[in-house]
Amino acid sequence: MAGHFLVKSEPSTYSWDDLVRDGSTVWDGVRNPEARNNLAAMAPGDLALVYHSGDEKAVVGIAKVVRPAFPDPKADDPKWLAVELAPVKPLARAVTLAEIKADARLVKIPLVTRGRLSVMPLDAKAYDAILAMAGKKPAAKSVKSAKKKRA
Repeated sequence: MAGHFLVKSEPSTYSWDDLVRDGSTVWDGVRNPEARNNLAAMAPGDLALVYHSGDEKAVVGIAKVVRPAFPDPKADDPKWLAVELAPVKPLARAVTLAEIKADARLVKIPLVTRGRLSVMPLDAKAYDAILAMAGKKPAAKSVKSAKKKRA
């Protein structure tokens, strides 16, 4: 059974569209020990939700791990790790952080409780809940709050 993770990236640095264009990428640059340990736990075939941080704050796609953790080629210290990810598919619609925080099933996931963590595990129920949310229209409250933030 595949593991489930969420990886965060600022879309102006590396976006879902960049991953799709490139076909795969080395997910590097992680410099938090907890996030590094989460990279180390990834195995080929594991699935990762791709989350755009910054202004967007939304889960936008599904990637899979195609190469397990290895020393980050951009780091001077071999303790820092990277994995290789490939795109699987975009979500039917982005699921915002506001929606995730408003869902009782998701209030304890690391995205909510440890917001600065860039690589985090998800249990299967949380992963499935986010995918289910992507297949539904957003609640009116979530749409209104997203519009207010853009204004």
